[in-house]
Amino acid sequence: MGDDDFGHLKRLVSELGSMGLHARLVRNQSGRPYVRVINPKATSLSEHVMCRSEDYYWWSWGEPMHTTQDPAGAATKVARVLAAVGE
Repeated sequence: MGDDDFGHLKRLVSELGSMGLHARLVRNQSGRPYVRVINPKATSLSEHVMCRSEDYYWWSWGEPMHTTQDPAGAATKVARVLAAVGE
């Protein structure tokens, strides 16, 4: 886990916040950072996003999600997944 990955996650937190989602950078027990995202309109809707390489954000279920060069695009995907019905 390099400093670049940490920076990518910080940029994602900023983009998610601008979309009205609650996002914060946390670390797991082994010290690896990830982004915890919650939809404040439906708090049961949440996701963890990781950065496993300099190039991609990853979903919590282990699939690559989006390039780290486009944090706004990644945030849009997360927002779509966490959207409550009728939002």
